[in-house]
Amino acid sequence: MTRMPNATGRVVILMGSPSDRDHVQAIVGALETLGVVHTERVASAHKSVRHLLAILDEYAGSEGPVVFIGVAGRSNALAGMVDANTPWPVITCPPASTAYGGADIYSSLRMPSGVAPGVILEPANAALAAAKILALADPALRARIGAYQREMTETIEQADERLARE
Repeated sequence: MTRMPNATGRVVILMGSPSDRDHVQAIVGALETLGVVHTERVASAHKSVRHLLAILDEYAGSEGPVVFIGVAGRSNALAGMVDANTPWPVITCPPASTAYGGADIYSSLRMPSGVAPGVILEPANAALAAAKILALADPALRARIGAYQREMTETIEQADERLARE
């Protein structure tokens, strides 16, 4: 078991295959905006189970909190497998799909008892949720999230003011 040095926490983004990279980049961009330490890894719940479990073991001894974000489509067993094998919070953010009429999302929503990854479909929102979890123990991150939220509020208020002047 490796001890991870970052005591302030990190987000580990696990993608099921390299084809998920574009979706992951949207998550990464949002994490970087908030100044959240993150790592990207590739592991499949179906094709590389031992590799996935070895990755989870790397973070088992982390000194600071870890939040996993699973990015996998189709059956999306990845987030459930991760959640069943770590005490850390897990968020699943499956890429949008029109396959099967979008019904493949059910694999992210229906988990067996004792397996509870949160499901967030929008990549930036998955990043924000992970950041908020880490912010429970990180006042500086909490302040950055507050600033981000204020910026969003100001953008809406400015749009309303411009509209009122038209």
